[in-house]
Amino acid sequence: PVRKGHGGQIRKALQLLLTAKRPYIYTGGGVLLGNATQELRTLVDMLGYPVTNTLMGLGAYPASDRKFLGMPGMHGTVEANNAMQNCDVLLAVGARFDDRVIGNPKHFAQNDRKIIHVDIDPSSISKRVKVDIPIVGDVKDVLTELIAMIRETPMRVDAGDLAAWWSTIEGWRERNCLKYDMGSQDVIKPQYVVETLWNMTKDADTYVTSDVGQHQMWAAQYYRFDEPRRWINSGGLGTMGVGIPYAMGIKLAKPQSEVFCVTGEGSVQMNIQELSTCLQYNTPIKVVALNNRYLGMVRQWQEIEYSGRYSHSYMDALPNFVKLAEAYGHVGMLIEHPKDVEPALREARKLKDRTVFMDFRTDPTENVFPMVQAGKGLTEMLLGSEDL
Repeated sequence: PVRKGHGGQIRKALQLLLTAKRPYIYTGGGVLLGNATQELRTLVDMLGYPVTNTLMGLGAYPASDRKFLGMPGMHGTVEANNAMQNCDVLLAVGARFDDRVIGNPKHFAQNDRKIIHVDIDPSSISKRVKVDIPIVGDVKDVLTELIAMIRETPMRVDAGDLAAWWSTIEGWRERNCLKYDMGSQDVIKPQYVVETLWNMTKDADTYVTSDVGQHQMWAAQYYRFDEPRRWINSGGLGTMGVGIPYAMGIKLAKPQSEVFCVTGEGSVQMNIQELSTCLQYNTPIKVVALNNRYLGMVRQWQEIEYSGRYSHSYMDALPNFVKLAEAYGHVGMLIEHPKDVEPALREARKLKDRTVFMDFRTDPTENVFPMVQAGKGLTEMLLGSEDL
């Protein structure tokens, strides 16, 4: 592949970026694969532009930084999606413009934004949306050259325009679209489990894996990744059952790190026999199972897209996961009340040399919001059940 981007194209991109009134940086998994996280962080900090990381790119830019707008797309934040739709210059780096990120391409194309797309694979450029400035090359090399050009030029974006853009973004951010109602004190909200896990482990040497489904989206939304390669999940193909094998692999490579697999009762049974492998190869991971007794993402789509015509999504013959974990030689925990969430996670963390399976009985009716329905545009988001 071509590694070095065309200098003329990079200079054109620079000109667009520095004359933009509403710039936005959209990054995908290619930034992680290309080991370009430091270059991305340098670029964003130099320019002061808002940035988003896709599901496959989380951690490329710190989630705790104010310039990070959250994840974009079907279950992205209001501010990330509105910025994507309303920017006038979009710099896409190592991203695919896939349907889960941009929504309906026809709606996405209605904006007259200029698009710069950096990717090592030329077949990915202008595949789904027309690109104005294509740059084929390794993202690390291209960003390095772009940073050097910025340092050499006295030109800078208009401070007034950028301040006005940030003011608009802060208005969207005030919607606080990831807020959730704790509801009854007797029902565990899945968001609360992930948020509690993040609060307890954010300063530790922690890796998080997931399977595929609602739990994956909640993990992506509520575990705020500040470092690259700390979030390992299957996006794109969306392979149920990968969470435990991913976690085992990380634990083998990083035995001193804490490794959590956030999963659901559906996904985890795709490869639950690997709990035997955990014991055999001494890979003590922590399994956080958000058990809502449904194939949750299927149920959510059946509720929202198919008027509640549920079919084969309810799991009414589940095993006793505590006994199952114990049968494999591990520790099993059943958590049924919100007050027990933090103590259970704390106890599991203390058992450093044991695999612990935590069966969190979560609200079976909870949906993942925000949500962009199939065929809709990014700004047509459902923010809660009241929008249905």
